[in-house]
Formats: sequence, structure tokens, C-alpha cells
Amino acid sequence: MFVVLEGPDASGKSTQLKLLDEALRQKRIAPLITREPGGTELGAELRELLLSPSRKMRPLTELLLMVADRHEHVEEVIRPSLDAGRWVICSRYVLSSVAYQGIARGLGAQIAMQLNDAATGGLAADYTFLLDLPPELAYERTGQRDRFEGEGLDFYAKVRSAYLELLGSRPGAYVIDATLPPEEVCRSILARLPVP
Repeated sequence: MFVVLEGPDASGKSTQLKLLDEALRQKRIAPLITREPGGTELGAELRELLLSPSRKMRPLTELLLMVADRHEHVEEVIRPSLDAGRWVICSRYVLSSVAYQGIARGLGAQIAMQLNDAATGGLAADYTFLLDLPPELAYERTGQRDRFEGEGLDFYAKVRSAYLELLGSRPGAYVIDATLPPEEVCRSILARLPVP
């Protein structure tokens, strides 16, 4: 089972990774917990480049680095784990690139989808959960720790709008209210997964 948590910075993805890991292990499911960018050794280096507040880069460069990270992640970590019968729970995946670089940065959803399709070999998540947070609250929570978090409120609004549009009626995709307490958010996710 391939489960992806999407959402703006500060929406609680890292917290949910921990809570879901604990909850699934109690049900005798030992998931692989990972994230993008940064789920491989190369990815960790790319993450530093991508998130550095002092680093300036063009939108297409940003997209290509994200896609490079994703290709390595899929081939080195995600696909082998799925092939071995493990659950994989990942913070961010294809929709992040389409929302952030494709739509919010203005490159276009189509080019972001095409590059990501090539990078992933078409590997799609079984379940995608958008941890939805009003842009004002997401922006307030960030503290502008990295390059994306310092983009400003308008950027956060574009990202949220893009995510909601992308999820639409996509099968296996759910919007979760990330303003709820973390334990309640976790219960909402678990209720939609095929676990005993």
C-alpha cells in the first residue's frame, strides 16, 4: 500500500507520519516512513539545496531538482519496498511538484505531470491525503524557516488552491482538516485506509 501525505508547509505532515507509524505498528503493519525531498542520500543533498533560504533558483530548475529527487526515491526506496510487500507512507509526492512548481510557480501543470510521470514510471499512490490548512494559518505557523516558507501569503494561497483543484474527484484522495488536533487527524486518515 502506497500512502502519501500532501499539504502546505506546517500542515502537520511530519507529526502524522509519526502517529500513523505508531498506529499501524499496533495493528502489526510495519510501514516504511519516508519523505520528499530527501528520502535518499542524494535526496538529502538535494533537499539542502532546495530549501536553503539563501539559494535562489529559477522555477524550472526547482522542478527538475524535485523530479530528480523523486526518481531516485522511487527507484531506490519506494518501489523496492512496495515490491517487498511493505506499506510505504511518504510525506509529499507528485502532487506537491504539480501544485508548487507547476501551478503556483506558473510552469504549468502539464509539464510538471509529464516530468513526474517519466521520473516515477507512472507509479501512483493508492491513497493521498491532503492535510488542508487555511493559507493564513499555514503561513503563520511556518516561521519562514526555509526558502518555500518565506514565499509569502499569496504563494500559500496559490498552493492551497492548486491542491484542492488537483485532488478534485481523484480516486483514493481525501481532504483532511489539518486544523483539528493531531490525534483526530490521524483517526480520520486511518478510517479511510484498509486496516483491521
